[in-house]
Amino acid sequence: MISIFIYGFDRVDDFKLRDLKPKTKFSIIIPFRNEAENLPKLLDSILKLNYPKNLFEVILVNDASNDTSVEITRRILNAKPFKNDFTQSDVVKIIQNNRITNAPKKDAINSAINVSKYEWIITTDADCVLPIYWLDTFDECIQTQNPNCIIAPVAYYGHTTFFNRFQALDFMSLQGVTIGGFGIKKPFLCNGANFGYQKSIFKSLNGFEGNNSIASGDDIFLLEKFKRINSKKIVYLKSKNAIVYTNPVSNFRQLIQQRLRWTSKTSQNPNWFSKFVGIIVFLANLVCMSLIPLLMLQLIAPRIALALFVIKLAIDFLLLFKTTRFLKQENVLYSFITSSLLYPFFSVYIVILSWFKSYNWKGRTFRK
Repeated sequence: MISIFIYGFDRVDDFKLRDLKPKTKFSIIIPFRNEAENLPKLLDSILKLNYPKNLFEVILVNDASNDTSVEITRRILNAKPFKNDFTQSDVVKIIQNNRITNAPKKDAINSAINVSKYEWIITTDADCVLPIYWLDTFDECIQTQNPNCIIAPVAYYGHTTFFNRFQALDFMSLQGVTIGGFGIKKPFLCNGANFGYQKSIFKSLNGFEGNNSIASGDDIFLLEKFKRINSKKIVYLKSKNAIVYTNPVSNFRQLIQQRLRWTSKTSQNPNWFSKFVGIIVFLANLVCMSLIPLLMLQLIAPRIALALFVIKLAIDFLLLFKTTRFLKQENVLYSFITSSLLYPFFSVYIVILSWFKSYNWKGRTFRK
């Protein structure tokens, strides 16, 4: 399976900027809840965007924050550098989330789309940092490929500890599989932190209707809807200029909650291929775990166990190497072997835990 994704990864061409004149108008939607620590970095990256200010708007959606997120944001927006650069008062604005379902983030995106001015919607997260040519890259992709939906790369920044590198390797495996899926014409993963689509089609598909009972999944469920319209109009923007960077979580408890949230979407995903890949990954990690008791009980020869593990290690490394090189984060590979020894236990634990346990997200508890 990983070999197929490696093949697919290489079939997705790198996207090169051609210095075309900007044409596309964007509405950038950013839901936030209790992000006082991260919003200054996000707003600073928005200030540095190279794209003409008259061709985009930023809609920040406050999802019942109970910290100083709103106050800090308003202070930054009213500061001299920001006001001088964004002369139109409605280029960057804050609105309140209109909660009507069990999915607060989807409600936030809907709230913003209802007041958005432009046809192209791009969503990102409040804990992200945007690259300077982010919108230029989206614009040229739209001009040259005429898509109706664009999936773009996301990466973690900050790899100073083993814990962060472990998360980064896990996350990059998802990014590699995402790209590989596009290369074999079976796109099934995407990330709402870097996701663009046409508003008119979003509305014609009735937005998130049909999965509003699921708190997460504002990205992959929408991808499945766009695929039903025309899968050939969905593109992966494989460009270093489009990479959005986000924070890894800070402790193991948060990591568990995050992965439980991600896993909760799998059983509800209508895509059979996504479920098939998930089962293969689970069984492969379960087999790796079983090698230890099999060795202890002398039911398998040590050289066979070692050979099986090395084969898995080698094929995983090749996909991760390609992905880390594309994302310019080869340094995380220093922790590859140690992470590979721990990952089967972590992965199987998350899957089993997801069968019984709810998860916490932004101070709220959600059931699967």
